[in-house]
Amino acid sequence: MADEKVNELFRQYKESGDIAIRNQIAEKYLYIADILAKKFVGRGVEYDDLKQIAAFALLRGIDRFDPDLGMQFTTFITPTITGEIKNYFRDKSRMVKLPRRLSEISANVKNFSAQYEATHGVKPNVKTIAETLKLSEEDVVQALEVGGTLSLDSMAGNEENEDRSLYGLLADGEDQYESFEIKDALRAAMKDFSDTERALIKYRYVDQLSQSETSKRLGVSQMFISRMERKLLAKLKENLQGSM
Repeated sequence: MADEKVNELFRQYKESGDIAIRNQIAEKYLYIADILAKKFVGRGVEYDDLKQIAAFALLRGIDRFDPDLGMQFTTFITPTITGEIKNYFRDKSRMVKLPRRLSEISANVKNFSAQYEATHGVKPNVKTIAETLKLSEEDVVQALEVGGTLSLDSMAGNEENEDRSLYGLLADGEDQYESFEIKDALRAAMKDFSDTERALIKYRYVDQLSQSETSKRLGVSQMFISRMERKLLAKLKENLQGSM
């Protein structure tokens, strides 16, 4: 099946939402999910389970892929599936064995965040949590990565604004991210971003990778990702306010 024919199927699916078309695309690329699942065999998870995770990531990737962006689907879906499998192992390992100190910090951060939000109506940013609990920002970032306490509803920690979050636009997996109007607005909002900044946004909110995994892909520290992410979210928020 030629690339242009595949792209036409993607366009038809995006226009119609026809599950039969989605399944036709999935059948063509299921071999990628199979190959990637096999790479992780022998790490304590059965192949059938890995294949299911990979297949689910494939379907999500099909829903998100835009053939008009000039990227081949194979290039797009390989890191997407790999990231989903790695996220599964990361979450599984944290459930099995979480360092006591990090577990305690995570619990404290979660309790403080809940109390702060109840009082102020918004979630606290990393700096506020670190200063209040007398922790380093790196400890807070790690705790948030474990517990998922600080969602991007806080929009880079701006405590005075309760506009809709970037996460709601990018990582919902439903109609929000797929709507043309929102994607067009996001492209405009990121027009002055560098390649690295665009890659960070893609890894974190399209591929939904953790800050740790994103830092490895970009070759920088996790703390750098955390700080850069807050800066970019604030910048995106400012740009989006003028276009949405």
